[in-house]
Amino acid sequence: MHQTRQATTTKIPIPRKGTKYVVRAISHVDDSVPILIAIRDMLKLARTTREVKAMIKDKMLKLNGRLVRDFRESIKLFNVLEADRAYRLSILPTGRFVFEESKDKNSRLCRVINRRLVGKDTFQINLHDGTNLVTKDKINVHDSLKIDFEGKIIQHIKFEKGKNVFIFAGKYQGNEGKVDSVEKGKVMINIKDREELVQSPISQVIVI
Repeated sequence: MHQTRQATTTKIPIPRKGTKYVVRAISHVDDSVPILIAIRDMLKLARTTREVKAMIKDKMLKLNGRLVRDFRESIKLFNVLEADRAYRLSILPTGRFVFEESKDKNSRLCRVINRRLVGKDTFQINLHDGTNLVTKDKINVHDSLKIDFEGKIIQHIKFEKGKNVFIFAGKYQGNEGKVDSVEKGKVMINIKDREELVQSPISQVIVI
């Protein structure tokens, strides 16, 4: 499936002029990068759609540890793409997605966006990239989980004062900082390398 170039989210760093249509991600359309655009346009590891399809057929691409099957698959924030090396999707202060080389090929960071009781002392945890987990661990909304590619929790990072966070949306997106205080859905953050205390909705930050 395709969408017009002009309708594509400005988070994806592609020219606004060119062919009328571009590939559309399977899910999270406004918050992800399709495999095709990642490999061809951002990482420059292929020149054409045909070459990307050949890479998929030859099992050269993995997303979060599993083989890529479709060039439209969605790469979400902090997902790990393996091609010639491992890359993690992040976002710049300019609001554009960027791939950073990842030192960790075996896990990814996820933000907890919802939690519900599904049994006695058992919770279903919903993560920002569409992943769902079932656990008995006491995990709260806004916390972060480092999970391996089998879905096992490696590390639980609580959202609290003093923790490092990454701002992924809003006025201060693309910046890292430390939590100074949290109150009524807002978080005050000391921006890294800047003597500045800023406020952001808690829904726009991920603890790292």
